[in-house]
Amino acid sequence: MSDTRSSSPVTPRRSAEEGGGPAQTGARWPLPEEAFWSEAADPHGVAPGQRTDESAAELTAPQRAIPAAGRPERPEADPEPVAEAEPPKRKRDPFLDNVKFLLIALVPMGHSLVPTLAADSSRALYVFIYTFHMPLFVLISGYLSRNFWNSNAKTNKLVDTFLVPYVIVEVGYAVLRYALGQKWSLTIIDPAWLNWYLLALLFWRLSTPVWKRMKYPVPVSIAIYLFAGLSAISGDFSMDRFFGLMPFFVIGLVMQPEHFELLNRRWVKILAVFTLVAAAAVAILVAPHTKLAPFYYKASYHSMDLSWYMGIGLRTGLLICGLAMCFAVLALVPRRDTWYTDLGTRTLYCYLLHGIPVLIAKDQGWLSLPWLYGPLGVLAICATCFALAIVLCLPVTRNVFKWVLEPRLTWLYRRPSRN
Repeated sequence: MSDTRSSSPVTPRRSAEEGGGPAQTGARWPLPEEAFWSEAADPHGVAPGQRTDESAAELTAPQRAIPAAGRPERPEADPEPVAEAEPPKRKRDPFLDNVKFLLIALVPMGHSLVPTLAADSSRALYVFIYTFHMPLFVLISGYLSRNFWNSNAKTNKLVDTFLVPYVIVEVGYAVLRYALGQKWSLTIIDPAWLNWYLLALLFWRLSTPVWKRMKYPVPVSIAIYLFAGLSAISGDFSMDRFFGLMPFFVIGLVMQPEHFELLNRRWVKILAVFTLVAAAAVAILVAPHTKLAPFYYKASYHSMDLSWYMGIGLRTGLLICGLAMCFAVLALVPRRDTWYTDLGTRTLYCYLLHGIPVLIAKDQGWLSLPWLYGPLGVLAICATCFALAIVLCLPVTRNVFKWVLEPRLTWLYRRPSRN
């Protein structure tokens, strides 16, 4: 995550029978494409040194013809220089793109359910979603950050796809809130609403080299996560979320492709179904009586009126439940190309833009209509938000907003040295 000039031995191509998914792709994702998860940042596909059947055939040196018996071998003329074959284009792994789209569809759903949380059905779904959807986002981000520091282009993205979009979105939402009649408020160091993730991911990626040098990064990150609850951490620069979701990022950081293959087994999938069904049942039972603060992974024990040992116990249980649901979802997501695989390559736009229609709908009272307080209302909100996620992940949406959310700042950086 250092550039090297030495060549590595060619890795033999794996056969199709050895399994698909991340186990064949090697290291490769911000977070949604260019900011969260992207082919440009951590591309999936053929690992360095591997070749497809077609490219292997093209790159094989021509064999010298065997002379016929009794016929002297004629000296051959020097062969004409052949243009170097272009390396095969990397193919994205549909598995992680499928995961990304399904997760991003849950984000506007969760935000849109807030006005109806007085209804038990809405609150139960909210608790179910928030137990795992952002932890899984962070875990996948950690997995795709393993080689982030291996190229200059990726480190440049710390500015291109984190800091610049962060400032633009922060100002944009401040203007929108003011236009809706709210008080003008703009504090760049204190991210507003959904913008916290850009800053938190920036600092997680900056900390990646430290975690990669540790002998026991996961236990250390869990210890920091548990003891961070002993003090009230400020939300400035997303530090509260940085510590609150840290174990998920580090666990993703140490995961290898073969770990994903372990989830692609029948008995694991069956267990995953029971896990999610049990989680839904528990959410229905506890939602009417539980506070929501723990599910944001940032509140201190004191602010939740918990003793230190009760707080540590709560955070430990939440970590275990979150990881169990994360792995259950990963086990059940399709690993083949689906109708929404391509949508999963543009999740940045859904994440940063969905707040506009959601804020307008909240301000106009569209999400507080009486008939929305119940199972039918929950279904209507989820269906609408799923459709919104599809629209915001379409290519046309990226074409319209790319100049704002994915600016090209090549002029800002020095060219890497060729020495």
